[in-house]
Amino acid sequence: MYVCQQCNSQYRKWLGKCENCDAWNSITEEIASDHWKVSKNVRNTTSAHQIKKIEVFNLDANNDTTCEASTRYSVGIEEFNRVLGGGIVMGAAILLCGEPGIGKSTLLLQLCDTAQKQGIFCLYISGEESISQIKIRAQRLQINNPQIHLAATTSVEEIRQLLRTCAPPAIIIIDSIQTLYCEYVESAPGTINQVRFCALELIKIAKDSGITLIIVGHITKDGQIAGPKTLEHMVDTVLYFEGDNSKQYRIVRAVKNRYGSTNEIGVFEMSGDGLVGVDNPSRLFMSDRRVEVSGACIFAGVEGSRSVLVEVQALVASSFLATPRRAAVGCDLNRLAMMLAILNSRLKVNLSNKEVYLNIVGGMKLSEPALDLAIIVSLVSAAKNVKIPYDTAFFGEVGLSGELRQVAHIEHRVNEAVKLGFKRVILPYSNKQLDEDIVELCYIKHIRELASVLGYSQDTKTK
Repeated sequence: MYVCQQCNSQYRKWLGKCENCDAWNSITEEIASDHWKVSKNVRNTTSAHQIKKIEVFNLDANNDTTCEASTRYSVGIEEFNRVLGGGIVMGAAILLCGEPGIGKSTLLLQLCDTAQKQGIFCLYISGEESISQIKIRAQRLQINNPQIHLAATTSVEEIRQLLRTCAPPAIIIIDSIQTLYCEYVESAPGTINQVRFCALELIKIAKDSGITLIIVGHITKDGQIAGPKTLEHMVDTVLYFEGDNSKQYRIVRAVKNRYGSTNEIGVFEMSGDGLVGVDNPSRLFMSDRRVEVSGACIFAGVEGSRSVLVEVQALVASSFLATPRRAAVGCDLNRLAMMLAILNSRLKVNLSNKEVYLNIVGGMKLSEPALDLAIIVSLVSAAKNVKIPYDTAFFGEVGLSGELRQVAHIEHRVNEAVKLGFKRVILPYSNKQLDEDIVELCYIKHIRELASVLGYSQDTKTK
């Protein structure tokens, strides 16, 4: 049969374009009897004495056997531990994916170094680089640890034999899953069948032996993990490596975590010695300006358990096109369109004939509804040329009628603003529960109140 390598759709004949995901040249020929051959081989090689007895345990927190699988241990990188929920869980399967060259291999090689210094045995298996190439990268990162064990192979069977002969490691790193192949799967490495079966075999080995498995995965042009979507369901944790290669910092975001909270982030700064954790990421995501400008404001956000202050910038310009452009970097374009509609309907700020650009400074990607007020303020500031004080922060969800709705974690947001020297915070009236001893809190119920809060006239025309 013919299988699409993007969405796993199956066809009886070859097509140039997948009818399901519209991907071109993604359909390849695969043997239709792969699943039957594998199951037949398993039945022929499995005997009664090879079947492991299944033991049943009750959920008792005082039972050492029950709690053994949930043991956590630190790997020496605090930002990485934060993303995972406090450390690596024994026997967990972790998928780390990102664009080529963003720093996945660098971070994992540093992880091997810091974990090995704490007595955690790591095995780094590379299918993309040779041992000499890994050594060159280690020298650049000033890593000289003879206890780090390396192997270069692309065969799952060789990995299985290697684990039988060497001392059992605590962590196995596979770089990357797209380069591996199983001998009994009749398709090329990187195809859907190979990725699925290789991941299944490695996860089974890790679960049976209690080894933590870290798999490196590539992403496609549209930002999705290359291979089947089921790969995300097979692992326990999915981490996305975000950031711009032209900038010095990287963000590791947890989008799935069975042993911790999702949407947790770890911030790293790229230096000559590798990736260094950032304790206070708010300073990275805010510009160094100390003058009042129009079209920019500070948003007090929360990512997981961490409070982050980010600068939101907007630009409104005249357009000579019949359909003016709208662009958003770092947030959903549909959310920008909704805020423009609210401005037009509730504040009579018509930007239908203007080009509108929205940017989250620093490459940060935000999705929480509390960003709405900062988007509204930056758009109004840019459209009416109103300067926003640099020591004022904003957060709040805006409803379709223009009212401000309650958001969560207001204490963390306000405390982060105070820590960075902000004097004023604008937030929803429904969150009125904090004292104003340490900072001025301005509660508003509707976006119409922004005129009095920011000191501009409602009749001021759009520039």
